Amino acid sequence: MTDRHTPVLIVGGGLTGLSTAVFLAWHGVSATLVERHPGTSEHPKARAINPRTMEVFGAVGMADAVRAGRSPISGNTDLVHVETLAGRERVRMPNATPEAIDRISPAGWTLIDQNQLEPILRRRAEEVGADVRFGTELVALRQDGDGVRATLRERSASREYQVTADYLVAADGSRSPLRALLGIGHHGPGVITELVSFFFDADLTEALRGRRIIAAYVNNDEVRGTIIPLDNDRRWVMNVSYFPDRGQRVEDFDDERCVAIVRAAVGVPDLAVTIAGGSRPGWDISARVADRMRDGRVLVAGDAAHVMPPTGAFGASTGIQDAYNLAWKLALVHRGVAGPGLLDTYDAERRPVAERTVEQAMLRFAIREGKRYEDVAAAMVSEETMTFGYRYPDGTLEDPFAPDGRPGARAPHVVLGDRSTIDLFGRDFVVLAAGAEPDWTAAAAAAAAKFGVPVEAHVIDPGVPGFRDRYGLAPGGAALVRPDGFVAWRAARRPADPAGALTEALRTVLAV
Repeated sequence: MTDRHTPVLIVGGGLTGLSTAVFLAWHGVSATLVERHPGTSEHPKARAINPRTMEVFGAVGMADAVRAGRSPISGNTDLVHVETLAGRERVRMPNATPEAIDRISPAGWTLIDQNQLEPILRRRAEEVGADVRFGTELVALRQDGDGVRATLRERSASREYQVTADYLVAADGSRSPLRALLGIGHHGPGVITELVSFFFDADLTEALRGRRIIAAYVNNDEVRGTIIPLDNDRRWVMNVSYFPDRGQRVEDFDDERCVAIVRAAVGVPDLAVTIAGGSRPGWDISARVADRMRDGRVLVAGDAAHVMPPTGAFGASTGIQDAYNLAWKLALVHRGVAGPGLLDTYDAERRPVAERTVEQAMLRFAIREGKRYEDVAAAMVSEETMTFGYRYPDGTLEDPFAPDGRPGARAPHVVLGDRSTIDLFGRDFVVLAAGAEPDWTAAAAAAAAKFGVPVEAHVIDPGVPGFRDRYGLAPGGAALVRPDGFVAWRAARRPADPAGALTEALRTVLAV
């Protein structure tokens, strides 16, 4: 096969890599994606997409497709820590109510298993023109100031060929061969526990006692693991810790042992259990963050950049939001309207968020491992704050129920009739002005013409409830919102020269 060129090469076909391909296409950039496995994930793995990520999917027209693929357990709300499912409940973790989320966002949580979401993303990536190649791995990489040159191998045919790209996104998972190839270190606790996963069928109605669980974290003398429902009826996944330092191996988990584990986890010694067929993958729970998320023309995202315990349902959404932060920046640099310095903000913004998120996931994991909720509660940040409250570039947090619209924060949700301010963001820069004076529409047009980037202007009646307070604007003020829905700049009051002020603000954002 002859050499070919692609604007962006994405290595990794999981949630982050596939999302990157979709988001780049949304911004008009074609990409080639390679994934060494022959297909998308066969196991549920991540299963909760948070409301902020659903906002992101809504911005690119995918929210309905994602919701259509949601899990049969979508109505479940309980995250419980138990000695056994039938026995004592140690703690039930607090979570955001739909009513609370409605105050912050037009979107809500969606429970969708990773093996359902990945095919949806793959289909959309292919529909919008991404060149998606499963069964293909990167075996060598060279980069210079002009781009990257990758050697790819088709695994089924053992055939190698070259691809050049302007940029490469490394989304190749927690063990990331690319991160290792680039010599990017990482820090954090590392591997915390090894696990094996298997499917089983059983009637757990009596043990559940009416609870609608998303997951039950079990910790007793015989089992440390998690029971996860697949259909709210008879089908379940069990993730159980094992200990290689004690001579334990994945291969030891035969049907007889798996039945014993389920019975010990449920707390019913004579429970009727059928172990389902299929693979029983071994994996690990780890906590670490890459020392940097950019190396020249390579940007590192998702699990390749940060891994965290699944307690808290942070991992998948954090990776997808890496991709969303990165895609518009790559697009503008690719088009030549932004300077390469814009890409420096990717690491500066996303790595602090990853650090804080890993920290919060670890606190929740400590409860899974046996700590009392009361011992860690003071250090835990609420689900709503972690989902909506982080600010760029340093990852500091605000109360999402009382936002003030300062630069670096997510642009707040305000109801505008039958839609939200959130619905205005997603592809272009947006100016939200408090009232018609001064003429921010003309200022937006002048800034757009100066740099060759679209800038939409929306004049919001200052009488709209909550708008001025949530955006920190006096009448005549305005905020500039980035394509990813974060506030880039704000003039709380009317500047002397609105067009000049907005133009300089956009120049700073574009790093030109």
